[in-house]
Amino acid sequence: MSQPPPIVLSFAASDPSGGAGIQADILTLASMGCHPLSVITAITVQDTAGVDGVMSLDPEWVADQARAVLEDMPVNVFKIGMLGSAEIIMAIAEVISDYPDIPLVLDPILASGRGDELANEDMLATMRELLLPQATIITPNSIEARRLAQDDDDQDSPDLHQCAQRLLGMGCEYVLITGTHENTSQVINTLYQSDVVIRSDAWPRLAGSYHGSGCTLASAIAAAIANGLPIAECVYEAQEYTWRTLKAGFRPGMGQYVPDRLFWAYDATDAENGDKTPTAAKN
Repeated sequence: MSQPPPIVLSFAASDPSGGAGIQADILTLASMGCHPLSVITAITVQDTAGVDGVMSLDPEWVADQARAVLEDMPVNVFKIGMLGSAEIIMAIAEVISDYPDIPLVLDPILASGRGDELANEDMLATMRELLLPQATIITPNSIEARRLAQDDDDQDSPDLHQCAQRLLGMGCEYVLITGTHENTSQVINTLYQSDVVIRSDAWPRLAGSYHGSGCTLASAIAAAIANGLPIAECVYEAQEYTWRTLKAGFRPGMGQYVPDRLFWAYDATDAENGDKTPTAAKN
């Protein structure tokens, strides 16, 4: 029998639109050659435009989901997305503390693309205290980085370099701050470790807005780590994969575009002409 692919365990909320959340993680991880395990943290009412409701699961159910698969299968990487409540954060932090050798990718989802609030101050404080010290890499956008790093004594909003230093000071090993929300001609994503910029990558800014781009990037990093690449290379490969999913993105509803995480499955010429029948299905 063949060896199983690398296994990534994702903690995230369910998104019925399929654009973000656990559905985005599963598609991305599978697309990049990993076997995805899914622990649901919350059920949402949302579409491609925004989030209208969140029902968090019982923290014990979240922990039990994780422990069941962890006791059955060897997990290579943890990935954390939307969490639902401070109590769920505490439950997850306790579970992953039993596996200190498994890398952790934390995507600190604080709001939807429309701006719907998804994390309160209690959740932020718990995240800073319990998850950041266990994280291998966190992947906030610039808005999330400023909010996570905000200090009560700040008169002005800290710049992104200051944010990175503060977040690293909370215990995570790497910080990747993405520049999608910055007013720049290109999207600039910067990876920090200690007080050093490890890499800074600029990508053409695509028209439109996308539902699930952050989930895609964080899951792609997790997949690359699971496949054995060094962190700096993981970050670049994940950015390239994510940018290509966005370039091939589609608008299935009345809201944002959705990244096409299976862009590679189509013949390039046919896809440009609107035919996204998988290549294998044509043979």
